[in-house]
Amino acid sequence: MTKDEELKSWIEQYSGPLLKRALYVLSNKEDAQDVVQDVFLAAYSAHDSFEGKSNPLTWLMAILNRKVADFYRKKYKSEPNVRLDHFFDETGSWKQNDVLNDWNVSGEGDELLDSADFNKTLEECIEELPSRWKILLKMYYIEEKKAPEVSQELNVSPTNLWKILQRSRMQLRECLEFNWFSKS
Repeated sequence: MTKDEELKSWIEQYSGPLLKRALYVLSNKEDAQDVVQDVFLAAYSAHDSFEGKSNPLTWLMAILNRKVADFYRKKYKSEPNVRLDHFFDETGSWKQNDVLNDWNVSGEGDELLDSADFNKTLEECIEELPSRWKILLKMYYIEEKKAPEVSQELNVSPTNLWKILQRSRMQLRECLEFNWFSKS
C-alpha cells in the first residue's frame, strides 16, 4: 500500500475518534476540525517515521495531543490579560465571601457527576471561563497533565498556574451555585 493510500485509509478510519477527542478537549467544532486536519498533515509529513509497532490510531492520538498543546499555547499567548475585579476588590479581598461556603449536597456528591443535567451545567460554566483560565483548567483537569508539564507548555510559572486554577474553581463554583444549586 502506498503512503497516499494508507493515509487515505487512516482518514476514513480514524477521523471520527480523533475529532471526538479534539472536540472534547477544545470545545469548539471548528477548532477541533482544524486540529484534526493538522494531525493528518503532520502524519503525512512524518509517515516515514511511523514504524508500525503500534496501532496507527495510537500514533495519531499522540500527534493530536501535541497539536492540541500547540493550539492552547498559541491561544494562551494571544489572549488578553484576565481581569479579576469580578472576584476581588481594589485591596485584593474577596468581594463575596459566600462563594467560600460549603455546598450541602447531602449524600448526592457521587451521583451528581452521573447526572446529565449537572454535567451540562458544569460544561456551560466551564465555557464561561475566560479563555486563559479555561485552557489551563482543561489541560490540568480534563487532559490530566501534571502541573510542571502545563507550566512548561504554556510558559506560565507554577505559582501563576495555581492561582489561575484556584480562580477558575472559584468562578466555576459561583456559576454552579447560581445555575445548579440555587435551582435545586
